Amino acid sequence: MGAHRPVSASRWDAWLRQCGLALALAICASGGIGLARAEPEAVRIATTAFTENGKPAIGGVAYRVQQEGWLAAQLQQRGVRLEWLPVTGDTGATMNEAFAAKRIDFAAYGDLPSVILNAGGVRTHVVVPMGRGADVFLLVAPGSSARSIRDLKGKRISVHRGRPWELGLRHLIEDSGLSVNDFTLVNMDIKPGAAALATGRVDALFVLSGDALEERGAGRIIWSSKGKPERKMRAELWGRRDFTRENLALAQLVATAWLRAQYWASQEDNRDAFILDGTRNGTPERVVRRAYDDPQVKWKDRFSPLYDGLVYRHYREVLAFARQQKLVRRELTVNELLEPRFVDAGLRELGLTNFWTQEKQP
Repeated sequence: MGAHRPVSASRWDAWLRQCGLALALAICASGGIGLARAEPEAVRIATTAFTENGKPAIGGVAYRVQQEGWLAAQLQQRGVRLEWLPVTGDTGATMNEAFAAKRIDFAAYGDLPSVILNAGGVRTHVVVPMGRGADVFLLVAPGSSARSIRDLKGKRISVHRGRPWELGLRHLIEDSGLSVNDFTLVNMDIKPGAAALATGRVDALFVLSGDALEERGAGRIIWSSKGKPERKMRAELWGRRDFTRENLALAQLVATAWLRAQYWASQEDNRDAFILDGTRNGTPERVVRRAYDDPQVKWKDRFSPLYDGLVYRHYREVLAFARQQKLVRRELTVNELLEPRFVDAGLRELGLTNFWTQEKQP
């Protein structure tokens, strides 16, 4: 192979502007313009789903990415398809299996299953943090006399073990000066747990979407993580590490698409539209609005993609919890799970570097 001709500074700058920093890095990493790695035929993104008109459908930020069409168009220009994989049921296990089999490249799902996957040797990392977290709830039967978790000492609490919200229950127990041994934890998913609460087979239920259950009369909330940013459950956009490292330009497009969608959702003018999107799964609008009612979290910050102190603290706690519960054998560090490069580059590209407020990392 002949020697490369020198590239002038002006031509280099123009090329960077045209192709973008991420593409330039991908080409340089492969050894030069003439040795660029062939891109895959498709980018495959999994996300939690529900049934709409008899078919799986996605919601939240992922739905905005899908509806906007920017990512699909950008990939199409490169000859790459965008494939969505809606996942219902046990999303954590399903997405972990798909990552392990390399059937997906990205997934929007919760923290604890992702930690378990990485500790098992399938390496992924957070590509974009997705806001300030989702609320978790402790409910009792409507006729129960319990007013706090202390009133449930010696009782049965339903919680789906190994799912992201289990850590929230552990936090609540510890924050209340109690021990897990003070309760009988019954391993059930949300629907069976709600049924068990209704029939008296358990005394309390720890879940997501507690507002909807209370609205239906299926339980009464006696505690929630609203107003407690450190006690919320987190879900992020995760990427398969070998894919993102070998396809920097494509990974950057996916991250930028998520940032565009989170920026759109964070606009006060788009609040109603985003909330109405949340009713597509059959949840009444008043319940969706109630779910987002937390005076401690500004609407804009609900969609913050920043790798700030809150995110780092959360993942340190998740790692510690997974080790304590012997859910993992391999020691991981928080820096192995968090990859800020794509958010940093995307925010610069979109002119949003100072849009969200950075919380200091301790």
